[in-house]
Amino acid sequence: MFALGMQEVMIVGAVAVILFGKKLPEVARSMGSSYRELRKGLHDFQSAFNVNDALYPRSGSSYASSTSPARREEPDDYERPTAPKFELPSTPDSDQKA
Repeated sequence: MFALGMQEVMIVGAVAVILFGKKLPEVARSMGSSYRELRKGLHDFQSAFNVNDALYPRSGSSYASSTSPARREEPDDYERPTAPKFELPSTPDSDQKA
């Protein structure tokens, strides 16, 4: 991710010690917990919107059974959407010609 060498890490560490001093462990702990909460929130957000897992949960632990191209059945309460047919309104001119 970040291609930092040993010299760059030492410089960042020195700057952190200069800025935070004795509070460096507290700052690192709070940053770690904030990062953990962020990751947990992102995971919860992604799982809330993962439609495939919600509609089609994987049954069994076999990788072959979860990746098989089996046809998925439609739910019983599914109805195909319908709409009324569109008809052009009649005009007085078209009534006289016909």
